[in-house]
Amino acid sequence: MLRIDVFSEDRNDLGEGPLWDVAEQRLYWIDSYGPAVFSCDARGGDRKSWRLPEPVGSIALREKGGAIVSLRSGFHALNFQTGEVTLIAETQPGQLTARMNDGKVDRQGRFVAGSMDFEEANPVGKLFRLDHDLSVHELDHGLICSNGPCWSLDGKTLYFADTGRKVIYAYDYDTASGVVRSRRVFTSFETQRGLPDGATVDAEGYVWSCEVYSGRLIRFDPNGVVNRIVGLPVNSTTSLIFGGPDLDIAYVTSMARPHRNAYHKEAEAGAVFAIHGLGVRGVPEPRFKG
Repeated sequence: MLRIDVFSEDRNDLGEGPLWDVAEQRLYWIDSYGPAVFSCDARGGDRKSWRLPEPVGSIALREKGGAIVSLRSGFHALNFQTGEVTLIAETQPGQLTARMNDGKVDRQGRFVAGSMDFEEANPVGKLFRLDHDLSVHELDHGLICSNGPCWSLDGKTLYFADTGRKVIYAYDYDTASGVVRSRRVFTSFETQRGLPDGATVDAEGYVWSCEVYSGRLIRFDPNGVVNRIVGLPVNSTTSLIFGGPDLDIAYVTSMARPHRNAYHKEAEAGAVFAIHGLGVRGVPEPRFKG
């Protein structure tokens, strides 16, 4: 039976980037405008948090400990023991309207993250890949709002949303080099109620997209055809990941104040939700190898 619980009651201004770590059996997520990283165990206990110096778009756990965070200005290292944040590389120096946003680790342990326009209007966003040696490589450009990177089960297809263009793209992804080719439209949201935001791929190879401003999870088959729609308690949902001991719980983040000047009126906006009983499992998220 489908059941939706409030997992974390805190009202994140812009909750995003949920990440389930199999090794620790913990959920991580961010408040982009907190700005902060949060973590807790599968029951919501043993909660920890780390404050950050800039707006944060995404987080990647490192194999050697700590994390990489995509902050407004670029990629940074976060030391969980000390809370220290260290710059790795600026991604778009001098471009004042661009900030880093959503990102995930590929099957080979590289971190792929994109940037967006603060006003979500102009195509100043880019897609970047952070390699094991901490070098940064541009994969695409001309994006309005980068979101939802995730990979097919074999790692050879990268799915990636431009929320501003209401579309999820698919790229051929070279697993050896991390180079992308042959961008095409995987699915368009022109006929949907909301916009594509965070995304993940389940154990059957289907793509789940969190439809922002509509409060729905939409599951697409590998051809981009809608397979299933799940309604959520608030319209302000932003991203999802499968987690829990059996990877069968969908953790969904949401936002209370996405534009800083106006709160959502929904009482639970900004909370993290746990969805049980979907009958679907996720796949383990890799850690960054650098």
